[in-house]
Amino acid sequence: YANKALLELVLLELKESEAKKGGGGFLPAVQQLANVATLPGIVGQSIGMPDIHSGYGFAIGNVAAMDLDDPDAVVSPGGVGFDINCGVRLLRTNLMAKDIIGVKEKLADQLFKCIPVGVGAGSILDKKLSAKELDAILDKGMEWAEQRGLCWPEDRLFVEEGGRFKGARASAVSPRAKERGKTQCGSLGSGNHYVEVQEVVEVFDPVAAEAMGLREG
Repeated sequence: YANKALLELVLLELKESEAKKGGGGFLPAVQQLANVATLPGIVGQSIGMPDIHSGYGFAIGNVAAMDLDDPDAVVSPGGVGFDINCGVRLLRTNLMAKDIIGVKEKLADQLFKCIPVGVGAGSILDKKLSAKELDAILDKGMEWAEQRGLCWPEDRLFVEEGGRFKGARASAVSPRAKERGKTQCGSLGSGNHYVEVQEVVEVFDPVAAEAMGLREG
Protein backbone atom coordinates (compact mmCIF):
# COMPACT_ATOMS: atom_id res chain seq x y z
CA TYR A 1 0.00 0.00 0.00
CA ALA A 2 1.10 3.56 -0.70
CA ASN A 3 -0.88 6.76 -0.76
CA LYS A 4 -1.32 8.32 -4.18
CA ALA A 5 1.29 11.07 -3.80
CA LEU A 6 4.00 8.73 -2.51
CA LEU A 7 3.24 6.06 -5.10
CA GLU A 8 3.56 8.60 -7.92
CA LEU A 9 6.94 9.78 -6.61
CA VAL A 10 8.55 6.35 -6.19
CA LEU A 11 7.27 5.13 -9.56
CA LEU A 12 8.49 8.32 -11.25
CA GLU A 13 11.94 7.76 -9.74
CA LEU A 14 11.91 4.20 -11.08
CA LYS A 15 10.81 5.35 -14.55
CA GLU A 16 13.53 8.03 -14.71
CA SER A 17 16.17 5.52 -13.62
CA GLU A 18 15.13 3.09 -16.35
CA ALA A 19 15.37 5.89 -18.90
CA LYS A 20 18.98 6.55 -17.82
CA LYS A 21 19.76 2.83 -18.19
CA GLY A 22 21.91 2.64 -15.09
CA GLY A 23 23.74 5.91 -15.60
CA GLY A 24 25.13 6.02 -12.06
CA GLY A 25 23.86 7.10 -8.67
CA PHE A 26 21.69 5.19 -6.24
CA LEU A 27 19.15 2.59 -7.31
CA PRO A 28 15.53 3.78 -7.15
CA ALA A 29 14.00 3.39 -3.70
CA VAL A 30 11.30 0.96 -4.86
CA GLN A 31 13.96 -1.26 -6.48
CA GLN A 32 15.99 -1.20 -3.26
CA LEU A 33 12.82 -2.12 -1.40
CA ALA A 34 12.35 -5.13 -3.69
CA ASN A 35 16.02 -6.16 -3.36
CA VAL A 36 15.77 -6.23 0.43
CA ALA A 37 12.76 -8.55 0.11
CA THR A 38 15.07 -11.18 -1.44
CA LEU A 39 17.61 -11.19 1.40
CA PRO A 40 18.06 -14.54 3.18
CA GLY A 41 16.28 -14.78 6.51
CA ILE A 42 13.85 -11.90 6.03
CA VAL A 43 10.75 -12.14 8.21
CA GLY A 44 7.57 -11.12 6.41
CA GLN A 45 7.82 -8.11 4.14
CA SER A 46 10.32 -5.46 3.16
CA ILE A 47 8.49 -2.29 4.21
CA GLY A 48 8.87 1.29 2.99
CA MET A 49 7.93 4.05 5.44
CA PRO A 50 6.49 7.44 4.35
CA ASP A 51 9.97 9.03 4.15
CA ILE A 52 11.28 6.41 1.70
CA HIS A 53 14.06 7.53 -0.65
CA SER A 54 17.22 6.01 -2.10
CA GLY A 55 19.98 4.84 0.23
CA TYR A 56 23.24 2.92 -0.12
CA GLY A 57 21.70 -0.55 -0.02
CA PHE A 58 18.41 -0.42 1.79
CA ALA A 59 16.29 2.58 0.90
CA ILE A 60 16.15 5.25 3.58
CA GLY A 61 12.91 4.52 5.42
CA ASN A 62 13.14 0.81 4.45
CA VAL A 63 12.39 -1.52 7.37
CA ALA A 64 13.04 -5.27 7.46
CA ALA A 65 13.44 -7.85 10.21
CA MET A 66 15.75 -10.87 9.99
CA ASP A 67 15.32 -14.24 11.67
CA LEU A 68 18.33 -14.66 13.97
CA ASP A 69 17.60 -18.39 14.24
CA ASP A 70 18.16 -18.78 10.50
CA PRO A 71 21.87 -19.56 9.94
CA ASP A 72 21.67 -18.03 6.46
CA ALA A 73 20.08 -14.76 7.61
CA VAL A 74 22.02 -11.59 6.80
CA VAL A 75 23.41 -9.09 9.28
CA SER A 76 24.36 -5.69 7.85
CA PRO A 77 25.77 -2.82 9.94
CA GLY A 78 25.52 -0.49 6.95
CA GLY A 79 22.39 -1.50 5.07
CA VAL A 80 21.06 2.05 4.86
CA GLY A 81 24.36 3.90 5.09
CA PHE A 82 27.41 4.46 7.22
CA ASP A 83 26.43 7.51 9.26
CA ILE A 84 23.93 5.77 11.51
CA ASN A 85 23.51 8.49 14.08
CA CYS A 86 20.56 10.21 12.47
CA GLY A 87 17.58 11.17 14.59
CA VAL A 88 14.23 12.86 14.29
CA ARG A 89 13.17 15.85 16.35
CA LEU A 90 9.72 17.43 16.42
CA LEU A 91 9.49 21.11 17.35
CA ARG A 92 5.96 22.44 17.73
CA THR A 93 5.26 26.08 16.95
CA ASN A 94 2.24 28.23 17.74
CA LEU A 95 1.86 29.08 14.06
CA MET A 96 -0.97 27.96 11.84
CA ALA A 97 -0.64 27.17 8.14
CA LYS A 98 -2.49 30.37 7.26
CA ASP A 99 0.19 32.36 9.10
CA ILE A 100 3.02 31.25 6.83
CA ILE A 101 1.44 30.34 3.50
CA GLY A 102 2.15 33.83 2.12
CA VAL A 103 5.75 33.97 3.33
CA LYS A 104 6.86 30.36 2.99
CA GLU A 105 9.64 31.20 0.51
CA LYS A 106 11.04 33.83 2.90
CA LEU A 107 10.77 31.36 5.77
CA ALA A 108 12.67 28.70 3.82
CA ASP A 109 15.39 31.22 2.92
CA GLN A 110 15.74 32.33 6.53
CA LEU A 111 15.94 28.76 7.82
CA PHE A 112 18.66 28.06 5.27
CA LYS A 113 20.59 31.13 6.44
CA CYS A 114 20.27 30.29 10.14
CA ILE A 115 20.89 26.53 10.03
CA PRO A 116 24.26 25.43 8.59
CA VAL A 117 23.87 22.39 6.37
CA GLY A 118 26.27 20.45 4.15
CA VAL A 119 30.00 19.77 4.16
CA GLY A 120 32.00 22.87 5.06
CA ALA A 121 28.91 24.94 5.89
CA GLY A 122 30.18 25.89 9.32
CA SER A 123 28.46 25.76 12.71
CA ILE A 124 26.25 27.84 14.96
CA LEU A 125 28.77 27.36 17.76
CA ASP A 126 30.59 30.55 18.61
CA LYS A 127 34.05 29.07 18.22
CA LYS A 128 35.86 26.07 16.85
CA LEU A 129 35.56 23.13 19.19
CA SER A 130 38.65 22.16 21.13
CA ALA A 131 39.51 18.50 21.60
CA LYS A 132 38.49 18.82 25.25
CA GLU A 133 35.07 20.27 24.37
CA LEU A 134 34.44 17.58 21.77
CA ASP A 135 35.20 14.91 24.36
CA ALA A 136 32.75 16.63 26.73
CA ILE A 137 30.03 16.46 24.04
CA LEU A 138 30.69 12.77 23.45
CA ASP A 139 30.65 12.01 27.19
CA LYS A 140 27.77 14.27 28.27
CA GLY A 141 25.54 14.54 25.19
CA MET A 142 22.72 17.04 25.62
CA GLU A 143 23.87 17.82 29.13
CA TRP A 144 26.75 19.71 27.50
CA ALA A 145 24.29 21.61 25.30
CA GLU A 146 22.21 22.53 28.33
CA GLN A 147 25.28 23.81 30.17
CA ARG A 148 26.08 25.99 27.15
CA GLY A 149 22.53 27.38 27.03
CA LEU A 150 21.78 25.66 23.72
CA CYS A 151 18.70 23.83 24.99
CA TRP A 152 16.25 23.98 27.88
CA PRO A 153 16.42 21.45 30.75
CA GLU A 154 12.97 20.11 29.82
CA ASP A 155 14.19 19.31 26.30
CA ARG A 156 16.13 16.37 27.65
CA LEU A 157 12.94 14.86 29.07
CA PHE A 158 11.71 14.17 25.54
CA VAL A 159 14.90 12.74 24.02
CA GLU A 160 16.03 9.10 24.09
CA GLU A 161 18.08 8.25 27.19
CA GLY A 162 17.67 11.83 28.35
CA GLY A 163 20.04 12.93 25.61
CA ARG A 164 22.97 11.00 27.09
CA PHE A 165 23.84 7.33 26.73
CA LYS A 166 25.00 5.77 29.97
CA GLY A 167 28.55 4.53 29.69
CA ALA A 168 29.41 6.77 26.74
CA ARG A 169 33.17 7.25 26.58
CA ALA A 170 34.90 9.72 24.32
CA SER A 171 38.07 7.66 24.74
CA ALA A 172 36.43 4.85 22.75
CA VAL A 173 36.09 7.07 19.65
CA SER A 174 39.00 7.15 17.21
CA PRO A 175 40.86 10.41 16.53
CA ARG A 176 39.87 10.22 12.84
CA ALA A 177 36.18 9.91 13.69
CA LYS A 178 36.44 12.88 16.05
CA GLU A 179 38.19 14.95 13.41
CA ARG A 180 35.50 14.21 10.86
CA GLY A 181 32.66 14.84 13.27
CA LYS A 182 33.70 18.00 15.05
CA THR A 183 33.26 20.22 11.98
CA GLN A 184 29.60 19.19 11.81
CA CYS A 185 28.73 19.83 15.46
CA GLY A 186 26.28 22.70 15.61
CA SER A 187 24.99 22.11 12.09
CA LEU A 188 22.35 20.00 10.37
CA GLY A 189 25.16 17.86 8.99
CA SER A 190 25.51 16.54 5.46
CA GLY A 191 23.81 13.81 3.48
CA ASN A 192 20.15 12.91 4.00
CA HIS A 193 19.51 15.46 6.74
CA TYR A 194 16.83 18.08 6.35
CA VAL A 195 14.43 20.45 8.10
CA GLU A 196 10.75 20.39 7.24
CA VAL A 197 7.92 22.77 8.15
CA GLN A 198 4.75 20.72 8.15
CA GLU A 199 1.04 21.26 8.68
CA VAL A 200 -1.11 18.89 10.73
CA VAL A 201 -3.77 18.01 8.18
CA GLU A 202 -5.53 15.29 10.14
CA VAL A 203 -5.31 13.97 13.71
CA PHE A 204 -5.47 10.18 14.00
CA ASP A 205 -4.70 9.86 17.73
CA PRO A 206 -6.30 12.70 19.74
CA VAL A 207 -4.63 11.65 22.99
CA ALA A 208 -1.12 11.68 21.48
CA ALA A 209 -1.85 14.94 19.65
CA GLU A 210 -3.02 16.57 22.87
CA ALA A 211 0.13 15.41 24.68
CA MET A 212 2.31 17.05 21.99
CA GLY A 213 0.16 20.18 21.74
CA LEU A 214 -0.76 19.46 18.12
CA ARG A 215 -4.01 20.34 16.38
CA GLU A 216 -5.25 20.47 12.81
CA GLY A 217 -4.19 23.47 10.75
